[in-house]
Amino acid sequence: MVAFKQFAKIEVNGKNEDALYTWLKKQKDGALSSKIKWNFTKFLINQKGEVVGRFAPTKTPAALDKEVGKLLCE
Repeated sequence: MVAFKQFAKIEVNGKNEDALYTWLKKQKDGALSSKIKWNFTKFLINQKGEVVGRFAPTKTPAALDKEVGKLLCE
């Protein structure tokens, strides 16, 4: 059981951004800035809790198979 709202709307940029996104963006900047510009920006986190990749909204989950596969082999 979780003790937080699983589907609550949160902000990902600005003064009211959720702490998770503040941390994620500090770990991996985007191509032009750390700001998340569009929905569906993806972050890949390894089993140690380290952010190992940040991907544009245009990258499909299926296109991340290779990167995820590398993590499974670590």
